[in-house]
Amino acid sequence: MLELEEACKRYVTPSEAIRAVDHISLTVLPGEFLAIFGPSGSGKSTLLSLASGLVSPDAGAVRFMGTDLTTLRKRDVLAYRRYQLGLVFQSFELVDGLTAEENVMLPLLVRKLARSETLQRARAALEEVGMSHRAGHRAESLSGGEQQRVAVARALIGRPKLVLADEPTGNLDSDTGETVLSLLHGLTRERDVATVLATHDAHAVRYADRVLEMRDGRLNEADVRV
Repeated sequence: MLELEEACKRYVTPSEAIRAVDHISLTVLPGEFLAIFGPSGSGKSTLLSLASGLVSPDAGAVRFMGTDLTTLRKRDVLAYRRYQLGLVFQSFELVDGLTAEENVMLPLLVRKLARSETLQRARAALEEVGMSHRAGHRAESLSGGEQQRVAVARALIGRPKLVLADEPTGNLDSDTGETVLSLLHGLTRERDVATVLATHDAHAVRYADRVLEMRDGRLNEADVRV
């Protein structure tokens, strides 16, 4: 599903060169729930940015279903993110002023699907995450946990093959975070979606089939105690 081969990404500041991703090779299988575990600044977000095509590696390859993202034109990378990926962020990234229902509809609206089908699928997605009763409420009026549930619905409405979740519980209390992780795990498992979870929370990795620890831009098999 997703493959990184000797991928590298470096950021240069006035005082130093940071190897955010340092010769990482990684394969994510269809239907696998993989956790990338590590502290802030370890390179997890950069790794997900490479996987999503938001940034290109300085060296190495990033492949999705055998296609190297670095060889694609910009419009094809955009299509990859639009049609193949579901993204969940720590800061939710909902659009204020839009309702929960409208936020969930956005990925399908940009595909120019019929509004009737888009609305039907959005309502079904909100039902799946237990948010149908809040469908007409604006994003900014929702609690953090509610916003993240809506974000999960939005990530999955397009029926992606790969979900990338970057610290999705970072702004939530522990109980709400557990609820969101359980929801994300259950829904991606039901749909046989490959999921990569980046987290600094040792409890979050309990949902993973496999855990890799990231430190200083490198990956190792993790032995995480919870």
